[in-house]
Amino acid sequence: MKILNVIMSLDPVKGGGGVERTYQLSKSLIKAGHQCSVLTTDLGLTKERIASMNGVQVIALQCLNKRFYFPKFSYKEIREIIEDSDIVHFIGHWTLLNAIVFKAVQSLKKPYCVCPAGSLRIYGRNKFLKLAYNFLIGRKMIRSASAHIGISVNEIEQFKEYGVSPQKVSIIPNGINPEELNSRDIYYFRNKLGIGNSPFILFVGRLNRIKGPDLLLKAFYNIKNNLQDFHLGFVGPDDGMLSELKQMVDEYQLNDRIHFIGYLGGADKSNAYHAADLLVIPSRQEAMSIVVLEAGISGTPVLLTDQCGFNVIEKIDGGKVVQPSVKGIELGLIEILRDKDRLNCMGSNLKQYTNENFKWDSIIGKYLTLFDQILDVTEPKNIYRNSFKK
Repeated sequence: MKILNVIMSLDPVKGGGGVERTYQLSKSLIKAGHQCSVLTTDLGLTKERIASMNGVQVIALQCLNKRFYFPKFSYKEIREIIEDSDIVHFIGHWTLLNAIVFKAVQSLKKPYCVCPAGSLRIYGRNKFLKLAYNFLIGRKMIRSASAHIGISVNEIEQFKEYGVSPQKVSIIPNGINPEELNSRDIYYFRNKLGIGNSPFILFVGRLNRIKGPDLLLKAFYNIKNNLQDFHLGFVGPDDGMLSELKQMVDEYQLNDRIHFIGYLGGADKSNAYHAADLLVIPSRQEAMSIVVLEAGISGTPVLLTDQCGFNVIEKIDGGKVVQPSVKGIELGLIEILRDKDRLNCMGSNLKQYTNENFKWDSIIGKYLTLFDQILDVTEPKNIYRNSFKK
């Protein structure tokens, strides 16, 4: 089977969860004995990144505009790439690359599936452009797909807004490769940060409004007297909020307890998870957070909002779910940090659950079954609808 994954970028720094999903999915397809190519732009792409993909063919178009990821392309070459594939798999939604490839897929009548990865709703910047995109091509692209993939049940409502029946949505969650997060040099990370053995709360993600770092920072300040010995670390690249967050830290006079660490990858990221007492995911909107799996495989408990597509965490006693508000996070932090022994137990529960349910070695089987259904020219059955409950 030849699969073509289409995504605007493979940049691990600024790409987010969709990029990580594409990266792991593509490697898993090769590992399972299939052929896989990724059509993307060259923005943030390095030779080391390509080499780490273990046989995946990466077709990188020159990016002419960094804000809109506008690619330099030959329509003839795009058609040739698609003709050489059995199935085209789109990851994300609001991209010019998707639109260009979709027009070629239409003309060639090639089967394709869509995985918006939580991006279908119009949120954040460029709202007018997104409305225009949907009017011209976006809605048709979603409705006409051979299969629709949601990464959590939270996306079913989003697909309905595009005219897609819930019965046609297959839930295939994000996955994790445990071997990529097995570095445990806790003391190196803590000493580098200068926090010694002090309790440590971690945030991992891009610093933008959707991810909610401002909510966490305000909550931390409001209950700072309850968290007198705690430090808070923000791991992730600036995506428009770093200056605002630093200004808040100055106003709150918390410079000795708040740490802006920047992007971490590989062993450094693994060490951060293992060093943390708690991961907080304060997102205002998220289909299914990958960092909850990264924390889980590291044995770190998680406090997250009910917008992260992982409410099951309370059922397994692996963490706490709160409202995406300053007050909700405040109350959640006070409750979850009250009992150190229970916190450790939560981390163990989450690690076991993650190991049993979210390894890419098992997730890939769900994809392959769906791809087989598409190639059989039958309507994909919603066989995974109940495999990952909210």
